[in-house]
Amino acid sequence: MDYEKVIAERDSLQQENIYLRKEIEQLKRLIFGSRQERYVPQEADSIQLSLFDEETKPQVSIPEKEKISYERNKPVKKHPGRNEIPEHFEVEEIVIEPEGDVTGMVKVGEQITEYVEYVSASIKKIRLIRPTYAPKEGEGSFVIAELPSRALPKSIAGEGLLTYMIIRKFIEHMPFYRQIQSIKREYEWEIPSSTINDWFAAVCTLLEPLYKLLKEKVLESGYLQVDESPIKVQDADKKGATHRGYQWVYHSPEEKLVYFDYRKGRGENGPKEILEKYEGLLQCDGYKVYDKIVKRKKIIHLAGCMAHMRRKYYEAKDSDKEMSDYALSIFNRIYQFESQFKGLDPKERKGQRIKSILPLLEELKKWVDENQNKVLPKSPIGKAMNYTILQWSKIMRIFEDGRFELDNNLIENKIRPLALGRKNYLFAGSHDGASRIAMMYSFMGSCTANGVNPSHWLKSTLQKINDTKLTELASLLPNKF
Repeated sequence: MDYEKVIAERDSLQQENIYLRKEIEQLKRLIFGSRQERYVPQEADSIQLSLFDEETKPQVSIPEKEKISYERNKPVKKHPGRNEIPEHFEVEEIVIEPEGDVTGMVKVGEQITEYVEYVSASIKKIRLIRPTYAPKEGEGSFVIAELPSRALPKSIAGEGLLTYMIIRKFIEHMPFYRQIQSIKREYEWEIPSSTINDWFAAVCTLLEPLYKLLKEKVLESGYLQVDESPIKVQDADKKGATHRGYQWVYHSPEEKLVYFDYRKGRGENGPKEILEKYEGLLQCDGYKVYDKIVKRKKIIHLAGCMAHMRRKYYEAKDSDKEMSDYALSIFNRIYQFESQFKGLDPKERKGQRIKSILPLLEELKKWVDENQNKVLPKSPIGKAMNYTILQWSKIMRIFEDGRFELDNNLIENKIRPLALGRKNYLFAGSHDGASRIAMMYSFMGSCTANGVNPSHWLKSTLQKINDTKLTELASLLPNKF
């Protein structure tokens, strides 16, 4: 028997086993587990089983801890009291007289009790009446007032109703078909789904020039974060089947604007077309498409995402707790420093990062170099270390310009509503529908980035856009609201 061949097959099967177990764990986490990646440092479990024999297990050097004790006055927590009722709420006063005869009695005071009640929203019919006047003695022409400007003049839907339905879908994640059911139940009014889809398509057509301007403003920024997220699209050619499309997201932290661009695939054609004339800084994850795009000289720096690097070690916690804890503890210290640098100008932030954060990353890199050959390459911790090495040069570019964030979390927050929406409406009805979804998430995400109420913005914009000149269109963008 060829013992070397048997040993080689055993090692190969062992690596495959570890890989498949990790894949199953990730699938279970996606289906049943929390997506939160919070890391709380804990003492290593002395009885935890290891995949490595005692003599082959890598020795991880963890900094010694010292216990510091001191006394301080315990702060006295005051009860915040009852939540105040906002002053802008409409007030309805109800006077409750006591039972019995109060004739001849003198009112000396009153006790007031306040609480908040919900009153169902209303849908009402607006009837515009325009009197027509004939000229005196048959001279001149008839006089009648002009119709006020409306977003969709030929539609029975007003700006308030259009805003209500769009906000419910893209902010509250309620599909149109469920809104139809709700309106029928509460207001005894049944709206055909085709009618609502026509309204939505008409609104998107109306907002198309503003959407294009939003794209221009995003690409004029000197710093962009880029990411992509899948979306299912109903395939007209295959009954019952869906196509896997992608929403490419471009976020300008400086302008506080976000632009979603729907593409049928994840290839380089989409971002290559969008970024063709872009000049500035670019930040992304480790997807290789970005490396191909940034070979042009106009993109000054291509920086990586530290959150993606950290995530690899978080995913390795179940298979190698000791080593992943060591790496995660370094990332914890990095982000503790970064939280102190918020509000600094780019030049100051760059200097503070080089002083405080760069040494910690170099410590991580040294540890990876020392331990990478001691772990299985296909194991989760092996993949995490390999990702660190592959992305190292991009991570180092973060320290070349203080405008860079440490990670792409800002843009991932803008994608989160899309992920929530996918769970509710499941898929887009067509490729055109997916493009309209991209438009709405662009506007909603930009409103969120600027702290603007998306409902107020959308209604106001629908009321104004038909009367706004193209040269003044920028005044309607969320960052100008």
